[in-house]
Amino acid sequence: MILIVLKFVLKIPKSITNNLILKITSLNSLVVGFRLIISLVVQNLLALYTGQAGIAKVGQLRNLSSILMSLTSFGTFNGVVKYVSDYKSDKKTLLKLFSTLYVFSFTASVVSFFVLFFGAHYFSNKLFFSDTYVVVFKVIAVSVPFISINRIFSGVINGTSDYKKHSKIEFISHFVAAILLLISLYFYSLKGVLIAIALTPIIQLSVLLIIFGRLLKDYVDFKSITFKIPFFKQLLGFTAMSFVATVLSNYIEIDLRTFILKKISEAEAGSWTAMNSISKIYMQFLIAIFSLYILPKYATINTSFEFRAEIKKVYKSLVPLVFIGMVLVFSFKNILIEFIFTKDFLGMAILFKWQLAGDFVRFIANVLSYYFLAKKQINYFLFTQLIGLLMYYIFSRLFLPNFGTEGVVMALFVSNLIYLASVIFVLRKTIIGDNRTL
Repeated sequence: MILIVLKFVLKIPKSITNNLILKITSLNSLVVGFRLIISLVVQNLLALYTGQAGIAKVGQLRNLSSILMSLTSFGTFNGVVKYVSDYKSDKKTLLKLFSTLYVFSFTASVVSFFVLFFGAHYFSNKLFFSDTYVVVFKVIAVSVPFISINRIFSGVINGTSDYKKHSKIEFISHFVAAILLLISLYFYSLKGVLIAIALTPIIQLSVLLIIFGRLLKDYVDFKSITFKIPFFKQLLGFTAMSFVATVLSNYIEIDLRTFILKKISEAEAGSWTAMNSISKIYMQFLIAIFSLYILPKYATINTSFEFRAEIKKVYKSLVPLVFIGMVLVFSFKNILIEFIFTKDFLGMAILFKWQLAGDFVRFIANVLSYYFLAKKQINYFLFTQLIGLLMYYIFSRLFLPNFGTEGVVMALFVSNLIYLASVIFVLRKTIIGDNRTL
């Protein structure tokens, strides 16, 4: 049944096949649409059976999972995308790449396992203020190698620009993970949900290997991989960038949620987390576009003229769609809240205007900033990211006492405007002016 639905989903109208951006967007949107349906069901049941406090705890764990996704792969995802895209036919170079990734993954996984497994009591009290969830962190510790390997192999798929296989993997893995989560919720309540989230990486990797396993051998010579790091310097920059963009950003979210839990209430923390979950649902298809199309495309661009032309193409294709989508979300926010969650969450309606505005500005900025990733301009990437994150954290702490939870999303909008300005400032000579070699 799943495969029949999938075949239907993967069919793309002929009217848009001539535009690669729209082709990828439409394909991805259909898959994200399916994920959206699953997320709606899951979020509704979580809200119904665990309430705002449960939603807040799920948010804490998902942020931790995102941190681990970066740490255990040494933050090399975008590097894998770039170098697989650049050296698809160069097996010697790819062998150097994957040997380095093997060392990174093995080292980070071992360290992360021991820290999480033997520090389970600490993390349970730090994130959930209780020893009740120690077992959750021990399960996460066991899942660590799967998180690492899945992240690296996902980078390979994105680097090959195999959009259909990527969509199929996303489709099936999220369906299976959702079933596991719902079963766990039914039998074991909130703790079961958290354990199911911890086990999700195992499901994702299993599905990936079933669908893409054979083709992986075309790019990864597993028998020839050595315990050496010849690609260390090339990947180190991506590691630094990922640690800032992923690790630091998710840590800030955990810190702010903890602050809201302690200083305001669990209900407010749950509402803010619910707002974040909605944001991440509709931002998923944009993030996928950045990884599947924009990053590989920018990597092949050699002149500022080409870059400006590509920016115009992306903005022309996607900005109207993104804007209309966000207007619709805002217009039906109350209906969405009651449909996805419960009436207890209606207080979060005030957060929508700031969150949507902030996300739109972030999208505009990311279309430009992915140039730094593609061209491995580490200093510029770190500079702009740190400015954005630092402003977000500072303004959140400043606004929270006076505006409550709304202050956090206000801070998001303001910090994203500053982030966009910093990206434009750095790229001003590239996006404006004469044709230059990049």
